[in-house]
Amino acid sequence: MERVVLSHVQVVPLLKLYREGATETEISPDLSLSKVGVQLTAKGVLFPGGEALSWADAEKISEAENSCYVLSQDGSLNKVEAYSDETNRYCSLLPTRAAPTLLISGILMHRIKDTDPYQDTLSKIKAIEPITGNVLDTCTGLGYTAIEAAKRAERVTTIEFDPAVQEIEWLNPWSQALFDNPRITRMRGDSSEIVPSFENESFHRVVHDPPTFSLAGQLYSEEFYRQLYRVLKRGGILFHYIGDPKSNYGIRTFKGVIRRLQSAGFKRVIVREAAFGVVAYR
Repeated sequence: MERVVLSHVQVVPLLKLYREGATETEISPDLSLSKVGVQLTAKGVLFPGGEALSWADAEKISEAENSCYVLSQDGSLNKVEAYSDETNRYCSLLPTRAAPTLLISGILMHRIKDTDPYQDTLSKIKAIEPITGNVLDTCTGLGYTAIEAAKRAERVTTIEFDPAVQEIEWLNPWSQALFDNPRITRMRGDSSEIVPSFENESFHRVVHDPPTFSLAGQLYSEEFYRQLYRVLKRGGILFHYIGDPKSNYGIRTFKGVIRRLQSAGFKRVIVREAAFGVVAYR
């Protein structure tokens, strides 16, 4: 579904051009994925689809550096955010110069320092190359991992626990292939409950990119790692994102993760510092 989604990245240059006297220009209507021509009038910005952004709303967006907004056909402006009564967590879309990232309870779900969310995703994908056969993505998030893996895999199964995150997926232009690509199967629920239902050796590759331990401790347990080992084919590869290996959190968590992966059956576990995680081989 096409919609206009904007952030300060797109709107700040627009305001500057209007103040300099421009009457038309190009802008990205989808957070830097593409560009369209727009008209700059006394009332605001007119998009080719009929959407109109008032200058007052443009100023609002320009000042909100941590938010993205959906502009509707009727001119209403709504922040891309959602709250889940089920998880009691607030989720929102945070813009960058490239793909946006997800905030859950104020915690970033992608690396943005010296990289961007999509490059962060590519580093995870690179860790399990060559991509082949069936891929399991245990935590969908914004779906970047599933989308990228589906460019090469026969099928990708991706699981998301939080309904609020799924609302953000639907509104994020960078997540639309989740809904459009027939090779991607989306599942709703807790991976610790869904993965045990899969048959033995169902997947050639697994990407396990859970939230922090404080948000999803069950996804760091030895019991869950045993399930990942069980559903991975012989010769298969697991990538487990953990976090900055040089941070206090990373130093503590890496040791425990490696120990539990080995106890679960993964005899070869290698740290991939550049990807902020480990690769485990079955």
